[in-house]
This record gives sequence, structure tokens and C-alpha cells, in this order.
Amino acid sequence: MSNDAKLIRMANQIATFFHSQPGEEGPKGVATHINRFWEPRMRRQFFEIVENQRGQGLDPMVLDAVPLIRRPPAPEVGSNASGG
Repeated sequence: MSNDAKLIRMANQIATFFHSQPGEEGPKGVATHINRFWEPRMRRQFFEIVENQRGQGLDPMVLDAVPLIRRPPAPEVGSNASGG
């Protein structure tokens, strides 16, 4: 399974949990979870999926959460790749 497929699956699992929340609480919950528990590298990859693949495969609730998810800064050129 590719890294993109793993992130899509993880994001959709989060959305599945929050589908029981009313109205805007679901997307807020998805965004809060991703912001708290996904490291910047994962969030960068997530935004690449949203932008380059138009979010294909992502649960609609995940797509509703995108504006609430913090975009990490681009990695510095020449920085230590293991620096996280």
C-alpha cells in the first residue's frame, strides 16, 4: 500500500468516527484530530493529496475539514531530513 493510500485510509477512519457528530462538529473533530496527532510531514503529504489528486478517495467529511487543518511550512532546503 502506498503512503498516499495509507494517509487516505487513516483520514477516512477518523471521519468514520466523527460521522456521528451533528452538523459542523464532524469536520471540526477531523481537523482537530489531524492537527493534534499528525506530524508536519504527514500534513504536508495530506495537502499534496488534496491538491494534486483533488482529494480523490477522501471521505467528504475529510474534504470539509481541509480549511480547518493547519498547513505546515515547507521543509527548509538543506535541512536535516530526519529533523521532523
